[in-house]
Amino acid sequence: MKAVGVVVEYNPFHHGHAYHIERAKMETGADIVIAAMSGNFLQRGEPALVSKWARTEMALKSGVDLVFELPYSFAVQKADTFAYGAVSLLVAAGCDTICFGSESGNIEDFYHTYQFLEKYKDLYNHEIKQFMGKGYSYPKALSLAFQALEPEENGIDLSLPNNILGFQYVKAAEKSEYPVKMVTIARKSANYHDQHFASASIASATSIRKALFSNKDDITAIHSYVPIDTYEGLQNYLHDFGAFHNWNMYWPYLKLNLLQLSPTELKKIYEVEEGIENRLLSLAIKCETFPEFMEKLKTKRYTWTRLQRTLTHILTHSTKNEMTETNEVSYLRLLGMTETGRMYLNQLKKVCPIPIISKRSSFTNQQIQTDTKAARIYAMGLPEPYRQKAIELEFMQQPIYIQDDRNEQKNKAI
Repeated sequence: MKAVGVVVEYNPFHHGHAYHIERAKMETGADIVIAAMSGNFLQRGEPALVSKWARTEMALKSGVDLVFELPYSFAVQKADTFAYGAVSLLVAAGCDTICFGSESGNIEDFYHTYQFLEKYKDLYNHEIKQFMGKGYSYPKALSLAFQALEPEENGIDLSLPNNILGFQYVKAAEKSEYPVKMVTIARKSANYHDQHFASASIASATSIRKALFSNKDDITAIHSYVPIDTYEGLQNYLHDFGAFHNWNMYWPYLKLNLLQLSPTELKKIYEVEEGIENRLLSLAIKCETFPEFMEKLKTKRYTWTRLQRTLTHILTHSTKNEMTETNEVSYLRLLGMTETGRMYLNQLKKVCPIPIISKRSSFTNQQIQTDTKAARIYAMGLPEPYRQKAIELEFMQQPIYIQDDRNEQKNKAI
């Protein structure tokens, strides 16, 4: 079977994601779709709205055939490390092609940009250091350095979030010499950071989450912006676990960690660098809420996203030793499958270069221990008695299985 891979968070799954899956299969002629999905904490340093299990079920009911968890060690990372982990996972899963959404929509432009920056790599790195020295954040310095090199007209705009990630996917595949083809499709309507609904049916995950929290978990406002299975999945999660997750839930735990740790101990946490530990400790004493803390912490040099990732690592107590950078995942953690996915998986098990894990208790290494710790801390945001139930899921939950009756699901949505 021919497999196309997608790198996703589905926070939550919406119509734009359904469009991506449909186009990915159409453009590549793939028989199945395999997702590398972030677990309970995401690339921008946020807790996922609902658990990885709930998001897996939404994905399987909406066109994905296999969902593997992108380990925390890659999921909560800057774009290049995130991309290396995701691409290595999908290659290990046997994907012939990886399809990503972008603002550009032209894969040749990504390769032109990669080749251009490889040609002028030393100059590019010099420009990055120059802009960093002027106080710009790392992502902004990358974009400014690229523009300073006066790239060719057929390059991509590296100031746009999905172009940045797409470029890193291409770079990861090229640098690692993976035998995988890259395909991109233009994102439809809503932009990644849109705070409000952009059209009658397509909305960004950001705007959907904002609508949910603005309406105090009343999900009726998002009904037309998500597939029926997402809508019902969100309803079920609220019923089964009592709340949707956001940073405010974790502020007491984060503040406790900050107040307990000395500057020396804090410096051992991954991404705590350049003396920011003193600023973190000072503001933790003064601030009453997470939004207040973030507003006072943010600077020109430290983006909101970078800070949230750092705070996630403090929350989960992920140290520099734990998060030693590697470019490849060491296992495939199966979260769910359809019947078609199960048939593919049976063949993959015979040739997969790394272990495929369906039961958490059957395997242990540093990456998966970090995942387990993150899952337990994620559960702590919930009120009791839901909290204990969520803590136990990491070891008790079997991979989700969905029969291939998705034509009925589509009819149901109509």
